[in-house]
Amino acid sequence: QVQLVESGGGSVQSGGSLRLSCVASGYWVFMGWFRQAPGKSREGVAAIYPAGNSIYLADSVKGRFTISQDKAKNTVYLQMNSLKSEDTAMYYCAARRSNAASLWYLQGTYNYWGQGTQVTVSS
Repeated sequence: QVQLVESGGGSVQSGGSLRLSCVASGYWVFMGWFRQAPGKSREGVAAIYPAGNSIYLADSVKGRFTISQDKAKNTVYLQMNSLKSEDTAMYYCAARRSNAASLWYLQGTYNYWGQGTQVTVSS
């Protein structure tokens, strides 16, 4: 079992930054960040595969977001810079024990989910 707890969401003006944290307990191989805006489906934003020294980012956030891990703190971060109003959503971290990198953006490939943290960007 993997338990995930997100934090760091909030309200920020367009162009601002936020850093989301996901504290994980239990064994995982792959961790992703997803977001869901009202009326839209959940989409993959970023993922990290530490054993493969790999990170993955959606095209919509490349150059603005990054994902990293602090292994000592059992924490994965999503650093979000140059935020836009379209980044407004509930953000979730998710974990799995498979390493199918090509499917990092598919929510159905993740077994464990956090409760979510809200990010609101005002223009």
